[in-house]
Amino acid sequence: MSPRTIAQAIEDAAKAEPNRGFRFVPDAGVPGFAGPGSEAGEASEPSFSFTAIERMSARFGGALQALGLKKGDRVALILPNNDDFVLSFLGAIRAGIIPAPIYPPMALGQLQAYLDNTRHIVAKSGARVLVTTAKIKRLLGTVQAACPALEQVVAIEGIRESSEPLRAEKIGLDDVAFIQFTSGSTSRPKGVTLTHANLAANIKCIMQDGLRSGPDDVGISWLPLYHDMGLIGFVLAPLYHLVPIVYIPALLFLKRPVSWFQAITRHRGSIAYAPNFAYALCIKRIKAAELEDLNLSTWRVAGCGAEPIRPETLEGFASTFSMIGFRKEALLPSYGMAESALAVAFTELGEGVKTLAVNGPQLWEQGRVAVVSEDDDHAVRLVSCGREFPEHTIRVFDPDDASSERPLPEGVVGELRVGGPSLMRSYWEDAERTRDSFAGGLLKTGDLGFIEGGHVFVCGRSKELVIVNGRNYYPQDMEWEASKVAGVRRGNVVAFGARDPSGVERDRERVVLAFEVQEPERMGQTTSLVGEVRRAVQEGMGLTLDDVIPLPPGALPKTSSGKLQRAKTRELYETGELMGRTGARDVKTLDVAKQAAMSQLSYFKLAVLGGRKRKE
Repeated sequence: MSPRTIAQAIEDAAKAEPNRGFRFVPDAGVPGFAGPGSEAGEASEPSFSFTAIERMSARFGGALQALGLKKGDRVALILPNNDDFVLSFLGAIRAGIIPAPIYPPMALGQLQAYLDNTRHIVAKSGARVLVTTAKIKRLLGTVQAACPALEQVVAIEGIRESSEPLRAEKIGLDDVAFIQFTSGSTSRPKGVTLTHANLAANIKCIMQDGLRSGPDDVGISWLPLYHDMGLIGFVLAPLYHLVPIVYIPALLFLKRPVSWFQAITRHRGSIAYAPNFAYALCIKRIKAAELEDLNLSTWRVAGCGAEPIRPETLEGFASTFSMIGFRKEALLPSYGMAESALAVAFTELGEGVKTLAVNGPQLWEQGRVAVVSEDDDHAVRLVSCGREFPEHTIRVFDPDDASSERPLPEGVVGELRVGGPSLMRSYWEDAERTRDSFAGGLLKTGDLGFIEGGHVFVCGRSKELVIVNGRNYYPQDMEWEASKVAGVRRGNVVAFGARDPSGVERDRERVVLAFEVQEPERMGQTTSLVGEVRRAVQEGMGLTLDDVIPLPPGALPKTSSGKLQRAKTRELYETGELMGRTGARDVKTLDVAKQAAMSQLSYFKLAVLGGRKRKE
């Protein structure tokens, strides 16, 4: 299949069979959008055939043009409903307008931080128009005041009713398709600039080289569409290959993980992806009584990526749900990043999880791989993320190799660097960061890893290494050991090296671990739990923790995609603010009102005094 623009793929998809398209499951208690062009779906699930998507995206694109937007202009999208988002995004693409997706506010208790992040993205993208819901629009006064280029904040309700025709634009493979802002887990969000050619190349990697999609496939996704795995993996790639998709609201999955299985059963889903934490959540939260009448035997690709992959989690998932037809061979660990559109490497299809047991101390101390038996006392199991795709490159280099001239041999840890047609054009209007991100034409991922037998293994982020007495420790390994302790909220642990907040110890980096307790009631009885965590890390890694901080559920800072923010946690620790963090469940109505009032005060300050320019 020759490369096509997204706009061309939308038009081609209109010729598909009338029963193929996108279906949107509404959140519990929240009515779905069944606007003009949607078809009646089972259990009130709005459904759009690919023909209807072509027709409706033209209407949405025409509505954006009627606002004065032209080819090359940017439009910011803050749309919590999946159907609104898909039609607006595709409408912008067809008009040659460059969309910049932004995650919707998750918790009003953290409104100020949300507005700060949104201002950054809107200002950086230079968006002239922001499209959102009428409800969210009322919260965004500070955003418009701080972003001179932002001319209008428009409610989606008006866009839905528009009947403006789409004025055709000539769109080529070298044109920018959209700007994907990184989640900001280690720094301020950066705008990844992706062309239609980048997307076409990566979609081939995903659908043809990796998943080998066919006419009988059906995708099931709860992944947020404002991030690359949900947007490229489950909107754009399926559109190219006419794969029907059923969308579940992310919040519905988080509230009721069994809703994922129910959708797979009802629609005979064959492809679904999720981060490691989601597989762990299913094991923990789905009860045996909920599995009656569920069948996962049609699920042929259970992809896993976006965060460190633990073999125990995926193996536990396969074992737990084999009773309802799940096959362990369906598991497909993957490696990807926004700067490479999405996918960088997949494991072999239908072969399940492949692991390598290595000597942990030798890996940490020498950066070299020594394969050992899984029963070895020093064994650390790592998951293979598969092989590079055709026409793409993955190599390992010493981080100081500025020109990528001397790749390291197999079995030696270094920085993973990637190349190929999927690579972004640049960070949006950020020449310095773009220049710093490449070495000899290869993208510096910032991930430490190695290649063994042609397979890629990821160890951790280079900037997050903790160095004690000249020995390297990966924070992910400390976090995993701590997560094994009963009473620790699994997947909600952050380890890092930091300055001593008191300033007493200046000659070395302190090793700190913060974790959320499983139950809020245990916050008053954490002494024994802290001791157990210390012992677990000491016994598992031979490392003594300087500080262990218990926190209530929901207190650790996370990105919009749910990734823990290690750099932000370190910052809060060093400023003494970490211990005072409240959990997400502790946000009171008064706090919400206070946050809203603060946002309005900020608005007036910006309007009257002008905002101070922030270094991006």
